[in-house]
Amino acid sequence: MMSLNNLADGVRPREVWAWAMYDFANSGYTTVVITAIFNAYFVAVVAEGEDWGTLAWSAALAVSYFLVMLTAPALGAYADAYASKKRLLLASTIGCVLFTAGLALVGKGELYLAIPLIILSNFFFGVGENLIAAFLPELARGEAMGKVSGWGWSIGFVGGLLSLGASLAYVTWAEGQGQSAAQFVPVTMLITAGLFALAALPTFLMLRERAVPQLHLQGRGVVNEAFTRLGETLHHARRYRDLGHFLVCLVFYQAGIQAVIALAAIYAQQAMHFGTRETIMLVLLVNVTAAVGAFVFGQIQDRLGHIRTIALTLLGWIAMILIAWSADTPGQFWIAANITGLCLGASQSAGRALVGYMSPPARSAEFFGLWGLAVKLSAILGPLTYGLVSWLSGGDHRLAILMTGSYFLIGLVLLRGVNAERGRHAALLAED
Repeated sequence: MMSLNNLADGVRPREVWAWAMYDFANSGYTTVVITAIFNAYFVAVVAEGEDWGTLAWSAALAVSYFLVMLTAPALGAYADAYASKKRLLLASTIGCVLFTAGLALVGKGELYLAIPLIILSNFFFGVGENLIAAFLPELARGEAMGKVSGWGWSIGFVGGLLSLGASLAYVTWAEGQGQSAAQFVPVTMLITAGLFALAALPTFLMLRERAVPQLHLQGRGVVNEAFTRLGETLHHARRYRDLGHFLVCLVFYQAGIQAVIALAAIYAQQAMHFGTRETIMLVLLVNVTAAVGAFVFGQIQDRLGHIRTIALTLLGWIAMILIAWSADTPGQFWIAANITGLCLGASQSAGRALVGYMSPPARSAEFFGLWGLAVKLSAILGPLTYGLVSWLSGGDHRLAILMTGSYFLIGLVLLRGVNAERGRHAALLAED
């Protein structure tokens, strides 16, 4: 259990566990729907294997991320002003669970149903992801944010393993009964939605809303007030130049990460000719190594330094891209998958911790809304780049993954301009 020395005053370890359980709960959605099962099902069954299937999948995700970009900063500003992170988190959770369950209704060729459900489920997932991250500065001491974030993220990958493992068990049974993907994939959507709802319960029962409502702007409606507060943040952005610089850096390197998350199963099946069960086993392994990466790097990040930790993970991502691009045997691709897992857990956890480290505590939800905006912009760039390259090249998935890998190089270059301690000083100065 997390040591009290790492936690903010008045925070109990069980409350941090309840916070981390949301990572546990929502990881099933990204693992089963976005990474391992439904994405490949969308291309092969819903889009009936057409060359434009990967681009259609990427475009649907891009629309959902664009909607999050439009709303996340204002929702963050509203959550800070009204101390309503937990209430908004509940609404986003209900939305994601319901629309994920709705994916069970999607069959062969039913793009008209699949695309709206993906857009809506992923939109509510993205909103919830921002809100749960905004609790981090309330729970962890500044010098321990990397450790607490890594601990939570590692638990999250265990949740992804549980959902994917349950889905694999059902898929194995269903294939033994002679069922096709059109029959067993919809059931895995119900399994994922149910586990999400169940695992998120501790978060809403134990996690406290410590923020207090801030002075409201007289004569303005809720939406106008939220955007006014956001405008104030952007107007004073020069106080937080290192945070702003890092968010730009994050857009680029996360574009590569988001492409891998959204298209890993598609690459495995289209470029490496993996079957459904083999693809699920691959993603299971990635989740194990991701949990290890998040935990191990979380333990050392606060000592090694946020910037060095992220730089190491970006070098790992570049190595993974080169191995996956050149792999001509399953063994080589499994090596790339292991590197993916280690880098995925470490880089996601480290990025979240660094944003929390350089954010003014009283406006954490607002700044994590900006973080969400940056991540969702990257989630548009990365998968769309992959989808466009694969479509324009006539289905060359190796070229597509190589092109998206360039985002990691750009991120590594931009990271050199970020000074974490200067950014922390600016955040604390804003609270005085």
